Amino acid sequence: MDLRLFFSPVPEDIFSDIKKQGSLYKNIKIYQEKFPDYKSADIALIGISDKGKNEENAGTVGSADALRKKLYRLTKGTGAYNIVDLGNISEAIDTEQTFGRVQEVCHACIENNVLPILIGGSQDMGFAQYLAYEEMEKLISVLNVDAFLDMEDKDAPANQQHVQKMLMHQPNYLFNYSHLAYQTYLVNPQAIATLEKLYFEAHRIGALRHDIKEMEPVIRQADIMSFDLSSIKSSDFPASVHAQPFGLTGEEACQLCWYAGINEKLSAVGFYEFDVTRDDQSCKSAAVLATMIWYFIEGFYHRKESRDFRSNDYMKYVVSMPVEPEILTFYKSNFIDKWWMEVPNPSGDNRFNRNSIVPCSYSDYQQALKGELPERWIVMHSKLF
Repeated sequence: MDLRLFFSPVPEDIFSDIKKQGSLYKNIKIYQEKFPDYKSADIALIGISDKGKNEENAGTVGSADALRKKLYRLTKGTGAYNIVDLGNISEAIDTEQTFGRVQEVCHACIENNVLPILIGGSQDMGFAQYLAYEEMEKLISVLNVDAFLDMEDKDAPANQQHVQKMLMHQPNYLFNYSHLAYQTYLVNPQAIATLEKLYFEAHRIGALRHDIKEMEPVIRQADIMSFDLSSIKSSDFPASVHAQPFGLTGEEACQLCWYAGINEKLSAVGFYEFDVTRDDQSCKSAAVLATMIWYFIEGFYHRKESRDFRSNDYMKYVVSMPVEPEILTFYKSNFIDKWWMEVPNPSGDNRFNRNSIVPCSYSDYQQALKGELPERWIVMHSKLF
């Protein structure tokens, strides 16, 4: 498929005055007259010029280009970049057609081992991002960063019901869903209870802020990440229709993006709900998002895991337990401070083999030493059973 048919080039006025050789702009390939060879790239930046079905999101149409004005000027980070900017997915006849294009573009990138970074549009575009995996016929894990749960009924705007659509979609290939940074006073308790019954995770912003390092194992499970930028507090990111006074700080958002970048399992990410018409005169929101993406890219080029737990790259720890199971097995990387634990698959279903060794934290290992089963082990065991 010729993806060029879906895209319009990046406007020249965005980068025409950038002279610094060390800038990110000077170290990536951008769609101007010639469409970049995306199949040989590591990462593809993709803009979405569609507001979705909600008129209040009209300001998201120009978000990708506003982001580029800040991102291109940042200094290149670690590693030899192999990044392409494919431009913006051209405006389609309707939102359904845009969904189809986002799905096809993401699928083409993932199929060629290229990580797409989607920028722009409303968060229901994350559902199209999710559908890109449908043809692969494998179970995947989704990470959603959002102040809301977006599990409203069909009468609500599309960007407030896309998670519900994801959970109900058939065929069902959603193995795990994790939600970060929800704000309790903005969500229905019944929606939280629904996620818990499905053995999915939802972490409120207070828990995240108490110890953000405990969110790293949650992020490390994900195949895809969808980031609603309204989860960042309005003083740090005013350019969102649903911006809240209490939310993630810009620094915390960058930390989550770093964790996502170093997750060697993660293969697609999208940043949504950036309304350029609501940004301040200094374009603060665009600068925050640019920095978040910079940290994601930096994390990506720091990926080091071999995931061969039998190799000398990992130290194995076996803990005797006073109750069933008799032992818990943990693995720690000798190069980076990351932990995993082994969860036996009682069903014998081969689809779950790759999930039998799951990310955890040092605190889970400490809990096992006290003779207590870590909550992560219990949840995963229940899911596999």
